[in-house]
Order: sequence, then structure tokens, then C-alpha cells
Amino acid sequence: MKFFTALDRYIFKLVLMPMLAVFVVAASLLMLDKMLKLFDFVGSQGGPVNVVFSLLINMVPEYASLAIPLGLMLGVLMAFRRLATSSELDVMRAVGLSYTRLLRVPYLMALVLAVCNLFIVSYVQPYSRYLYEQLTFELSTGALGASIRVGEFNTLRDRMSLRIEQSRDEGRELIGIFLRVTEQKGQVLSITARQGRFLALHSNPNTVILRLTDGQIVQNPVGQPPRVLAFTRHDLPIDLPSVEKFRMRGGVEREYFLPELLKLGWSKNTSEETRNVVRASLNYRLAEVVMILLLPLLAVSLAVPPKRSSSALGVFISIVMVVAYHKVNEYGEQVSSLGKLDPWLALWVPFGIFASIIIWMYYTLAYVPGGQPIGALERFFSNALKRVTRLIGKKKMKGFIPETPGATDSEDEKEQTA
Repeated sequence: MKFFTALDRYIFKLVLMPMLAVFVVAASLLMLDKMLKLFDFVGSQGGPVNVVFSLLINMVPEYASLAIPLGLMLGVLMAFRRLATSSELDVMRAVGLSYTRLLRVPYLMALVLAVCNLFIVSYVQPYSRYLYEQLTFELSTGALGASIRVGEFNTLRDRMSLRIEQSRDEGRELIGIFLRVTEQKGQVLSITARQGRFLALHSNPNTVILRLTDGQIVQNPVGQPPRVLAFTRHDLPIDLPSVEKFRMRGGVEREYFLPELLKLGWSKNTSEETRNVVRASLNYRLAEVVMILLLPLLAVSLAVPPKRSSSALGVFISIVMVVAYHKVNEYGEQVSSLGKLDPWLALWVPFGIFASIIIWMYYTLAYVPGGQPIGALERFFSNALKRVTRLIGKKKMKGFIPETPGATDSEDEKEQTA
């Protein structure tokens, strides 16, 4: 007897495409929201545009930890909803296939995704977070070659102020230059030039040459009258600021690998504050991974609508439940990291409640004759929708029916005679 039959391949195809589509859409929406903020940040720092995409790539593992379970659940839900609405599920059940047997392929996929998500939250996500922080640090310190801001005064080495009107050739050619330099002896130089260009020195990489063209230099020596000098070309050496090195990985708990969290969480040399933060992060990651194993049961429970119903209420409820559980876990991590609550209570008690609800829903669907976990909700929303539709219809009818003249008078006469 084959372990992977034609039915399993059929279910695999039904689950795979919606799962990949939801994963791509969810990750894209999360990244688009972050992209707008990154463009503002990089633009304010005067950095190159390609840094935005580097930052977004390092944010993908963090978004994947939410997009993977959401994609798996909606993929299974869409597949079994299609089987239910097309009556294929009734045929499978009639020939003796239980829901547990039909969930063989979704559970194999859930196991693979759980392992992948465990690897992501254990190693990939902490390291990508560290690279993200490193890029933002280098951008703010100018190590990524931040460009000169046009129309603003830019301070170089605390003794030089530079302002330009236009920038061309990706910042290499400057137009309309004003430069104010304070020398060590106190002499102040005010320089204006029509254009300029930065040139690198191969012999001294820590110094660049600003070659100015068609300008004037106003010298203001201490205790002497100022002097004005005109030039056709003038080379001004500029010492680059020393770039501070970024810290080592492990500045925050999100940058620790999973074995490092285990080591720090139960080390005697770790302070109580650090221990609370580390244990909260460890339990948060594990709770997010373990929940993936319950998502196929949730998806099937919400995928099968009541008979003679084509409502998509289960899709809405599934998204709300997964996102709500994710937010509850984030809140539990924050509370337990402050030491106000034990991580086992803050993270695993909500997991137990959520798992109990899912198991009850699946048991009602699979083992209770005629059981429908969301039948009550389906009826409630159906009745509410009918009432709203009737109310809107009545208002429209009242607006179209014209009022006959004298109707109020005849009604008053009838009341008097009565």
C-alpha cells in the first residue's frame, strides 16, 4: 500500500498554490509598510537608495515567522473549502476516509514548515537582525558613503561647514558651493565656487580632495583685515571622519541564537534582568513554532461550511485567530521580559487555551455526527445580514413611494369618526 497516493498528491496540489500565494502576499504587504519608513529614514540620513533594499532583505526572516503559519493555515483552509463546496469531501467521507487520513499531507507540510521556522527563528532571524542594526548604524555614521545634503549646511570634521545648491553625477559633481573653514590658528576661510568635485587619494584613503573651480576665498586672519583672493582652480584637502566600528553581535536578546539563549537563561553568572529577557525570548520563539503543528486542525475546522451554505466566514475567523494569537504572544513576551510574569504563564497558558479551542473544534467536526464548530456563528451572521438587507430595502422603498396629497387629512377624518 503506497504511503503517498494519488489522493495525497491531489491534496498537496490544492494546498501548495494558495499557501505560496498567501505567503508572498503577506510578506509583500508587511515589507511595503516597512519600505515607506525605510525610505524616509535613508532619505533623512542622505544615504543611497540601494541601502533600503538591503535593509528590507534583512527584514524578510522576521516577516517570514508570521507569513509561514498564515500561509500554511490559509492554504489548507482553501483546499478543504474547495473540496467541501464541490461535494468532493462528501464522496471521500462516504468511502471511509476520515479527516485524520485526509490531513496526512497537510501535516507533513506543517512538520517541514515547523522545522524551517525553527531554523529561521533560531539562527537566520537573529543574524539578519544584527545585519539590519549594523546597516542602520553605518548609515547614520556615514560609513555607507552618505551623500551631501542639497540646500543644507553639512558639518565635516567639526571645523568645516559645506552648503551646495545642486548635486550631479550621484554627488560627485557639486554646483553652487559655499564653504566655511576654521583653521587651527583661528583663521576663518569663507570660500565660494561655481562648481566642485570630490577626488580620492590612493596614497591616503582617509583624505579626499575637493577640487573647486571659479571661485573666491575670503581670509579673515585674527587681528588683521580680511583679504579676498580669486582662483580658477583650488584643491582643498578634507580629512574624513574616523568611522566607529559596530558592536559585536548579541547587543539585544533578539540577536542571540537559540543555543545561546539556552545557555544564558540558565547561567548562574547572568543577572536576573537579563535572565528574564532571555527566557521570554526563548519561550516566545518556541511557542510560535509549536503553534504551526495545530494550524491544519484549525484550518479544517473552519474550512467546512454548514450544508447549503457558501459563506466564507471561516476564512475571516482563521485570520483573526492567528493574528490575535501572535499579538498575545508578543504581549506575553514583553510582560515576562519585565519580570512581571513567568514566561511559562505568559506564553504557554495562552497556547494551552488556544490549543484546547482548536482541538474542540476539530473533534466537533470530525467525531460528532452533524457537528459544525462555527454553525452558531454562521447562523448569527446570516440572520444579521438578512436583517441589514431588509432594513436597507425598506429605506429604499420608502424613498421611492410618493406621498399622495390629502392622505393625512383622510386619516385624521377616520380617527375623528372612530
